[in-house]
Amino acid sequence: MAYDLTNYLVIGVSSRALFDLSHENEIYEKEGLEAYCQYQLEHENDVLKPGTGFALIEAMLNINKIDPGLRRTEVVIISRNSADTSLRISNSINAHQLDITRAAFTSGEPVAKYLNAFEVDLFLSATEEDVQAAVQSNVASGLIYDGPSRDRTDPLQQIRIAFDGDAVLFSKESEMIYQQQGLEAFIDHEKRNAQQPLPEGPFAKLLKTLSFMQFELNSSARQSTPPIRTALVTARNSPAHERVIRTLRTWNVRIDETFFLGGVAKHKILESFSPHIFFDDQHQHCEGAAKLVPTARVPHKDDEKNKT
Repeated sequence: MAYDLTNYLVIGVSSRALFDLSHENEIYEKEGLEAYCQYQLEHENDVLKPGTGFALIEAMLNINKIDPGLRRTEVVIISRNSADTSLRISNSINAHQLDITRAAFTSGEPVAKYLNAFEVDLFLSATEEDVQAAVQSNVASGLIYDGPSRDRTDPLQQIRIAFDGDAVLFSKESEMIYQQQGLEAFIDHEKRNAQQPLPEGPFAKLLKTLSFMQFELNSSARQSTPPIRTALVTARNSPAHERVIRTLRTWNVRIDETFFLGGVAKHKILESFSPHIFFDDQHQHCEGAAKLVPTARVPHKDDEKNKT
């Protein structure tokens, strides 16, 4: 019988999001594909250091250890590497004792078309073209920024994930009103629609899945610290906050910590919350956050490409 991934939280991750391949990528960009391949073959047994997305992947896989015999998460390597150069990736996965057994190596071809085949719920990559294509395929996706990787000698006792609101958890509809018509029009729109749930954004399904897992894991009561903790870090403030709260109620989703910042910089809040990853759609927010915590940008979907 085929292995069914539909009942798991499936994360697809590129090799550059999982491991620190900055030097290798520099060789590729400056010297070309052949030099890159030769370098990887010559360093096949050199273990790669953790990259920006490593801590999140390791933590999500550790969920499978809570209830022996019950798996809740799966991770798939989805990479433009070739099978020949992939051995260094595999050796590093084994060296770091990551429970990852599935992979797709496309030898330079775009990878987004394979995400739905693996039932991927979240895709992390350092290649903007692949992330944008994944967004077009309706897969929650984030472009990993270069930044700090968590110290493995001081791991968090729980998985912490922080989200921006508009254009991430919620649709970009309200944000577009703000950008095109200004703050006054945005506030007026949100006050008039306070009772109407916000349309779902690209990460709404992921948040709902995490919320369900939180309830399931907390109910098992096998550990004093809840395994997952979420945060909403948004530029909204009163009175635009009411619609967000009512939307989450409608979704039957609980977010553990919520910050309505009203223009206050996000990076200091994020440094205190200390997430395994933060998702935002704005480069300016990601750039500041990435200096302190693992960060990924959520590209906007190009609706023109989906018109028939």
